[in-house]
Amino acid sequence: MGRPLVTTGICRQSWFVVLAGSLLWFLLIGAYYSQFMVSKGVMITFFNHNIFDNNVATVASNSVDPLLDKKPNVERKVVFKDESGAMRTKDVNDSEEHGNSTKETDREAHDNSRGNKETQFDVKGVTKIPIKEEEIHTDIKSDFKSESESDLCLGKYIYVHEIPSKFNQDLIQHCGSLSNWTNMCELSSNLGLGPHFPNNERVYSKTGWFATNQFLLEVIFHNRLKQYNCLTNDSSQASAIFVPYYAGLDVSRYLWGSSFRMRDSGSLELVKWLKEKPEWKRMWGRDHFMVAGRITWDFRRFTDEDSNWGNKLMLLPESKNMTILTIESSPWNSNDFAIPYPTYFHPSMDTEVFHWQNRMRRQRRRILFSFAGGPRPNLQDSIRNDIIDQCKAARRKCKLLECSTGPDKCHKPVFVMKMFQGSVFCLQPPGDSLTRRSIFDSILAGCIPVFFHPGSAYVQYVWHLPKEHTKYSVLISQFDVKNKTVSIERVLSGISSQEIVKMREEVIRLIPRVVYADPSNKLKTHDDAFDISVKGVLERVDTIGKDMREGKNTSFDFAEKVSWKYNLFGIVGEHEWDPFFESQDLKG
Repeated sequence: MGRPLVTTGICRQSWFVVLAGSLLWFLLIGAYYSQFMVSKGVMITFFNHNIFDNNVATVASNSVDPLLDKKPNVERKVVFKDESGAMRTKDVNDSEEHGNSTKETDREAHDNSRGNKETQFDVKGVTKIPIKEEEIHTDIKSDFKSESESDLCLGKYIYVHEIPSKFNQDLIQHCGSLSNWTNMCELSSNLGLGPHFPNNERVYSKTGWFATNQFLLEVIFHNRLKQYNCLTNDSSQASAIFVPYYAGLDVSRYLWGSSFRMRDSGSLELVKWLKEKPEWKRMWGRDHFMVAGRITWDFRRFTDEDSNWGNKLMLLPESKNMTILTIESSPWNSNDFAIPYPTYFHPSMDTEVFHWQNRMRRQRRRILFSFAGGPRPNLQDSIRNDIIDQCKAARRKCKLLECSTGPDKCHKPVFVMKMFQGSVFCLQPPGDSLTRRSIFDSILAGCIPVFFHPGSAYVQYVWHLPKEHTKYSVLISQFDVKNKTVSIERVLSGISSQEIVKMREEVIRLIPRVVYADPSNKLKTHDDAFDISVKGVLERVDTIGKDMREGKNTSFDFAEKVSWKYNLFGIVGEHEWDPFFESQDLKG
């Protein structure tokens, strides 16, 4: 009868060992897991008022590997309110806190026994002021956010002048008077982007495409600026001051058939308004910038005669102090900087950019080179006729979309973009002036641009395009084309397929830099043409401000006519492109 009792006792002992072992493993796993979780991030602990005399939040960060057999070296941040009521933080390492724990506990117990409500001091003289736990949750978030935003905006704040509405919004409201030939009311819709394109997925992606007019850049830019993260209502805090004057729309009403006085009236009135503002006197306008959404020559009338073109906005002494952004700048002047023409693509999300870039990488291109444009018979030095002749002679290797004065396919974006998407190279000769919107349409289509004058892009868009122009484009001298000493077909056929692939990839990478995002949204990953333009302005204003503080000459110590050379290369000596800029003949 004894043996069953012995067996029962042994069984009970075995179960006890099993249970004890399981419990031990559970505790070990739990300890490991808790240490691992602490090591993964930041731990916030709130001390209760019943234990300590004040509620204080401590933030502990631990970067020790939990697999190491070492005690975690915990660094803490004490979050507290100072005497002014503002939230502050102080770093407290583990040794400091534990080394003073006995003294702190004794002192706090003593203070609690007295019911002391006075201001007390924590580690290393940190002031501890009683605050409620709900205040900690709210104030920590708001304080960290304000500090973070403040740091990000240092040197980037922009103040926007509230100029009279006659200089901007009234022009949009009376859009019918902006052009005698174009319905600017329809084109100025959607924050300046124009109407949405009808669906044509063979040429465009589903979203982000608009019938954008090239002369509405100032409206698009202004609306994009309203989404800028670092706007300020305090002009003394601003690094740059924006003047939202729609200069291009203003002068466009009077370019044909009006007196020079009428063309100048808006610019003169605006400058007078600016000079009376205290912000102007801070740097005498050198921290001011604006956008003039036409080419520079529409604002550079050299004589006061009705027969001469444009107004004299950019020649006014006050304007020469400002930074003026245009779709085409003067290579021989230093106060205007070119930024890209608006294209038809205005993405509202980064994914739209990624998808379009990948689509252009996969695009089949069966045409060696193409040209969309018309002849310029009235311009003696124009190479347009020569290019059209060479394109026709190349037959199947070149596609021509010839533009005339009347309605044709050239004025319908679907035909232009379809041709560019099927071409390896896109010819971009000068037209009425050095630059063309077509430059940016071709980049958007993943088509490698071919230039015939360095003033068409290289010395223009210095903030947006790579300095090493051979990475993304081809330059064929307009002199050689005019003298019939070069074959465009032979030059382009001589470029290897490997080099073409590299150049096309560089072009596709440029796409986000030359498009303006939808003003109603923000891109998170890419800097668009607006972002890059603002950075360029801020850097320029910062340089001028430093020179002023050091007593240097802010007008630079070189002849203004070589501005193109200085802006691109930082030199003013001889250069191989000098022959292109010897004559200030504005026609290509």
